[in-house]
Amino acid sequence: MKILCLADEETKALWDYYDAKRVEGVDLIISCGDLSAAYLEFLVTMTNKPLLYVPGNHDQRYVDHPPGGCINIDGKIHEFNGVRFLGLGGSMKYKDGPYMYTENQMMRRLMGLYPSIMFYNGFDVLVTHAPAKGYGDMNDLPHQGFDCFNKVLKVYEPDYMLHGHVHKTYSSSFERERIHESGTKIINAFESFVLEIDENRYRDNKSIRNFFK
Repeated sequence: MKILCLADEETKALWDYYDAKRVEGVDLIISCGDLSAAYLEFLVTMTNKPLLYVPGNHDQRYVDHPPGGCINIDGKIHEFNGVRFLGLGGSMKYKDGPYMYTENQMMRRLMGLYPSIMFYNGFDVLVTHAPAKGYGDMNDLPHQGFDCFNKVLKVYEPDYMLHGHVHKTYSSSFERERIHESGTKIINAFESFVLEIDENRYRDNKSIRNFFK
């Protein structure tokens, strides 16, 4: 499965100067937040591929005008070709806003997802806007990561975590990929990144959901 991952800044080669070669073979698009709804709508129209997204801290406009034709996975699990994606948008709360959370608030969101995680017997990819604390975040409050993300990675050990929020232009220590102590590969999707995974290894995922098919 070929996944086009996006976050934070629109890529000109995918919008202003759209190049179909950049999306050749893509099966799925995932937005990790802080992108124009028009940009996401354009991509889902041009590629005719499903687009999953979580909102970023600057996506207040999504409240009244969510990206048309796209699938909001914030606070839920979405399965695509056997791969289970868990979405948690938003950032650390540094002002009032619809997608701002304290550490405790984000932890409660995760706890509320426990029934869904049990229903799907875990998840394979964690999709967030903010990073996990200590893994590509920064010291200032707006760009700090959530420690509860570390906890959920340690418990469920998903194969991947996709996030945005920390721009390449913010820090000279920017790294596209990191490995979490749980073994999860963490990817900062700033602008765009193509992730290729072997979906065949997920076809035997066992979940309560499968008993109802």
